[in-house]
Amino acid sequence: MADQETAEPAQQAEAPLAETPLASLHIAAGGRMVAFAGYAMPVQYPSGILAEHAWTREQAGLFDVSHMGQAKLVGPDFATSARALEGMVAADVLGLRPGQQRYTQILNEEGGIVDDLMVARPADPAQDGEILLVVNAGTKDADYRLMAATLPDGVSLQPMPDRALLALQGPQAADVLARLEPSLATMSFMQTASATLAGMPVHLSRSGYTGEDGFEISVAAGQAADLWALLLRDERVRPSGLGARDSLRLEAGLPLYGHDINQETSPVEAGLTWSIGKRRREAGGFPGQIRIAREIAEGPVRRRVGIRVEGRSPAREHADILDAAGELIGKVTSGGFGPTVGAPVAMGYVVPDFAAVGTAVGLVVRGRTVPGQIVKMPFVPHRYRR
Repeated sequence: MADQETAEPAQQAEAPLAETPLASLHIAAGGRMVAFAGYAMPVQYPSGILAEHAWTREQAGLFDVSHMGQAKLVGPDFATSARALEGMVAADVLGLRPGQQRYTQILNEEGGIVDDLMVARPADPAQDGEILLVVNAGTKDADYRLMAATLPDGVSLQPMPDRALLALQGPQAADVLARLEPSLATMSFMQTASATLAGMPVHLSRSGYTGEDGFEISVAAGQAADLWALLLRDERVRPSGLGARDSLRLEAGLPLYGHDINQETSPVEAGLTWSIGKRRREAGGFPGQIRIAREIAEGPVRRRVGIRVEGRSPAREHADILDAAGELIGKVTSGGFGPTVGAPVAMGYVVPDFAAVGTAVGLVVRGRTVPGQIVKMPFVPHRYRR
């Protein structure tokens, strides 16, 4: 999951930009700030996007993702809160174990994706009625309004704007955190826990948006700068910006909201059917269930695919995808140069007859057609700790 807004130079933004609690540290470190989802965010540091991408693959990149929306549902008990959330999403929220997190999507009545988000059940029994949410920055206000209007009596939404969110990503992330709290090294992918790091209470999930092992760390906004500095004291950790985060998520084959998924896209055509629990598929009870059930049974009218592009010029968003006869069969939704792949890669939607791995396609890049091929995603294998 990620934000729907496109990064623009911060000075070109018309509306005043919000800042995360770490903004001054980014500027002091030479971060190039851009407008992103209404915030001034670092797109890169002096080392550059390619270096930050490679460092995250090899060591540990530290990302500020405090612009994301953190909130919680609060009800009398977990089952009540879970059933309330299941009225908006297709995931099996009720089946979450304490200390477990899941990826899902808020759906509209047509089965389109309003937003994608993470939902977590706290491990602490004292938080039995709570469900923690992380939603996209570009949609969080609309998400909150929709949830508040949809939730039943007895369950409330409580945004947490006083929290910051840091993402420590890469093969050394677990060792870095284990130096501060050894128990964190035993966490598995999509597990959550509360801990204290150098006296700072935090809530962590072993997850991220890079395809690498890593953690997302929620901390009080007033302590975010201290935690950022603490993590950077480890020589294996370097700050990384939005540019590297995007190139990493593209190579990981992860959809970007507002580009690869939106309110017209169903989870099935987006290749996210795995996120719909078996119980939910059978029982329904979520928005758009008629369309989604039909697409699961009969197949969707288009499918999200990965594309390897020949040459060195990337096929960007909106580029036409053509068949061997030059007929339009789809559109690119995300594309760029894959630093780890060493070649341009893209994601897009094509009609099902052309979605099979190995299918040859053409992509219109700068007015000319370049060859490409449908390939299996992710472009770079995930390295989550299962």
